[in-house]
Amino acid sequence: MWRLCERTHPVLTDEGGAILSEDTGRWSYLTPTASAAVMLLLASTNEEEAAGCFAERYGIPGEQAAADVRTVAQALTAQGLAHDGEEPAPRRRWWGWWS
Repeated sequence: MWRLCERTHPVLTDEGGAILSEDTGRWSYLTPTASAAVMLLLASTNEEEAAGCFAERYGIPGEQAAADVRTVAQALTAQGLAHDGEEPAPRRRWWGWWS
Protein backbone atom coordinates (compact mmCIF):
# COMPACT_ATOMS: atom_id res chain seq x y z
CA MET A 1 0.00 0.00 0.00
CA TRP A 2 1.43 3.38 -1.07
CA ARG A 3 1.89 5.90 1.74
CA LEU A 4 3.84 9.05 2.47
CA CYS A 5 6.79 8.51 4.77
CA GLU A 6 6.63 9.56 8.37
CA ARG A 7 7.75 13.13 8.85
CA THR A 8 6.32 14.22 5.48
CA HIS A 9 3.28 16.45 5.33
CA PRO A 10 1.03 17.10 2.32
CA VAL A 11 -0.45 20.58 1.99
CA LEU A 12 -3.01 21.84 -0.52
CA THR A 13 -2.29 25.24 -2.06
CA ASP A 14 -4.01 27.53 -4.57
CA GLU A 15 -1.53 26.34 -7.20
CA GLY A 16 -1.89 22.62 -6.45
CA GLY A 17 -0.03 21.31 -3.46
CA ALA A 18 3.25 20.62 -1.77
CA ILE A 19 4.85 18.03 0.47
CA LEU A 20 7.18 19.06 3.28
CA SER A 21 9.92 16.66 4.35
CA GLU A 22 10.93 17.27 7.95
CA ASP A 23 14.11 15.28 7.33
CA THR A 24 15.42 17.61 4.62
CA GLY A 25 13.43 20.75 5.38
CA ARG A 26 12.50 20.94 1.70
CA TRP A 27 9.18 21.41 -0.01
CA SER A 28 8.27 19.40 -3.12
CA TYR A 29 5.68 21.29 -5.13
CA LEU A 30 2.92 19.51 -7.02
CA THR A 31 0.68 20.47 -9.90
CA PRO A 32 -3.07 20.45 -9.23
CA THR A 33 -3.47 17.06 -10.94
CA ALA A 34 -0.47 15.59 -9.10
CA SER A 35 -2.00 16.85 -5.83
CA ALA A 36 -5.26 15.12 -6.71
CA ALA A 37 -3.35 11.90 -7.45
CA VAL A 38 -1.59 12.08 -4.07
CA MET A 39 -4.82 12.69 -2.18
CA LEU A 40 -6.52 9.80 -4.02
CA LEU A 41 -3.55 7.52 -3.34
CA LEU A 42 -3.71 8.38 0.36
CA ALA A 43 -7.47 7.81 0.50
CA SER A 44 -7.41 4.53 -1.46
CA THR A 45 -6.44 1.04 -0.44
CA ASN A 46 -4.35 0.51 -3.59
CA GLU A 47 -3.05 2.23 -6.70
CA GLU A 48 -5.73 0.69 -8.95
CA GLU A 49 -8.52 2.13 -6.81
CA ALA A 50 -6.85 5.56 -6.88
CA ALA A 51 -6.47 5.35 -10.67
CA GLY A 52 -10.17 4.51 -11.04
CA CYS A 53 -11.17 7.55 -9.00
CA PHE A 54 -8.66 9.69 -10.94
CA ALA A 55 -10.13 8.53 -14.28
CA GLU A 56 -13.64 9.32 -13.09
CA ARG A 57 -12.66 12.73 -11.71
CA TYR A 58 -10.89 13.88 -14.88
CA GLY A 59 -12.95 11.94 -17.43
CA ILE A 60 -9.94 10.17 -18.94
CA PRO A 61 -9.40 6.55 -19.98
CA GLY A 62 -8.45 4.13 -17.22
CA GLU A 63 -5.08 3.30 -18.79
CA GLN A 64 -4.09 6.97 -18.89
CA ALA A 65 -5.26 7.51 -15.30
CA ALA A 66 -3.29 4.47 -14.14
CA ALA A 67 -0.15 5.75 -15.89
CA ASP A 68 -0.57 9.24 -14.40
CA VAL A 69 -1.13 7.97 -10.86
CA ARG A 70 1.78 5.53 -11.19
CA THR A 71 4.08 8.33 -12.40
CA VAL A 72 3.25 10.52 -9.39
CA ALA A 73 3.64 7.60 -6.97
CA GLN A 74 6.98 6.56 -8.45
CA ALA A 75 8.34 10.12 -8.52
CA LEU A 76 7.55 10.70 -4.84
CA THR A 77 8.92 7.28 -3.90
CA ALA A 78 12.16 8.03 -5.80
CA GLN A 79 12.47 11.31 -3.89
CA GLY A 80 12.18 9.43 -0.59
CA LEU A 81 8.87 11.08 0.29
CA ALA A 82 6.71 7.97 -0.07
CA HIS A 83 6.94 4.20 0.07
CA ASP A 84 5.04 1.19 -1.15
CA GLY A 85 5.03 -1.29 1.67
CA GLU A 86 7.48 -1.21 4.52
CA GLU A 87 8.67 2.20 5.77
CA PRO A 88 12.23 2.87 4.58
CA ALA A 89 15.00 3.68 7.03
CA PRO A 90 14.94 7.34 8.08
CA ARG A 91 17.29 9.71 6.31
CA ARG A 92 20.05 11.38 8.20
CA ARG A 93 19.26 14.98 9.05
CA TRP A 94 21.42 17.68 7.50
CA TRP A 95 22.81 18.83 10.86
CA GLY A 96 24.09 15.31 11.52
CA TRP A 97 26.48 15.53 8.57
CA TRP A 98 28.86 17.79 10.49
CA SER A 99 29.13 15.51 13.50
